[in-house]
Amino acid sequence: MKKLFKLRCFLRYFQKVRFITEAAVIAAVYAALTIILAPISYGMFQVRISEALTILPYFTPAAIPGLFAGCLIANIVGGNGLVDIIFGSLATLVAAILSYKMPRRFLVPVPPIVINAVVVGAILSYVLELDFLVSMGWVALGQTVACYGLGYPLLLQLEKHRHRIFR
Repeated sequence: MKKLFKLRCFLRYFQKVRFITEAAVIAAVYAALTIILAPISYGMFQVRISEALTILPYFTPAAIPGLFAGCLIANIVGGNGLVDIIFGSLATLVAAILSYKMPRRFLVPVPPIVINAVVVGAILSYVLELDFLVSMGWVALGQTVACYGLGYPLLLQLEKHRHRIFR
């Protein structure tokens, strides 16, 4: 009985460590992709290649804090100010939670597109003094390219190897 209890404790500990590790790796990849590709990651005409990773909540809940942390780091480096750091990162957090809850896989990219179009569109409109609807449209276009153009094919490929990658 004592050995069984120790085994359960070890398994719970291992699951927590795995969760934190997955979240940290996702955060690092998101931040690195965004920062390395900075010329196309920030501003009104942006296609954040890292937004392709917003499909990862479909596979693991660890992607939710991972995407949030990665976006937070990228927005700190981005230079659009405290408004972007706070609200842009919170938009990613909400979108990741909603993506995790999507009932069908083809709907997984929708929350990041819609939420970021509205929130990041508003942020860019405020920070760069641009028209809100124009900003929202450009962000929606960039998000669609990243989430459906890159993210959805990534989702389909990862699904083939789901049992090996996401246990």
